[in-house]
Amino acid sequence: MKQQRFTAENTALLLIDHQVGTMQLIKNIDTALAAKQSIALAKMAKILNLPTVITSSQEENAQGPILPEIAEILPEAYAARVKRPGVVNAWAYPEFRDAVLATGRKNLIMAGVTTDVCLIFPSIDAALEGFAVQAVMDASGSPSVLSEELSRQRMHDAGVVLTTTNTLMAEIAEDWSTPNGQQLIGLLFSDVFPAMGAGIA
Repeated sequence: MKQQRFTAENTALLLIDHQVGTMQLIKNIDTALAAKQSIALAKMAKILNLPTVITSSQEENAQGPILPEIAEILPEAYAARVKRPGVVNAWAYPEFRDAVLATGRKNLIMAGVTTDVCLIFPSIDAALEGFAVQAVMDASGSPSVLSEELSRQRMHDAGVVLTTTNTLMAEIAEDWSTPNGQQLIGLLFSDVFPAMGAGIA
């Protein structure tokens, strides 16, 4: 499928299992970085008014609750989150898939924890179903470098576009001089690249 450029008008955000317990499983990148980038995606969705679907798995167990920052930034999406009882592939859980279809968007931004279990399967299934999918790799992560690399290859082979938070925001902003663009570039410097801002005298 030919990829259509992602815009605020044709895109939805899917945040999969960004839970306080599952975040601790990330070992291929810094856990705090992955959390920070997923929170930045939530802020981007709020700025652009993107339809957002949040899902969790077994919050009452070791996976724990959704990151509180995401819940605070997107309270309506959090309240409507799809709580899966244990189905690994969120796309195979009808309530989640129906929520995504209800957005009416064919371009999907996905991030999930872990990449090798929670993100790989729904991203591939959505791509096979004809959706244009971008997986945000610095807002996701795996328990090992090997499992991350193999999952990325498998997603790429299935037509999922692999990206990072800053690249995605630049694409969807299109023009930094617009009101939304100004907010997004501010978000990049305040949240995505905080070290850059901190280093400016």
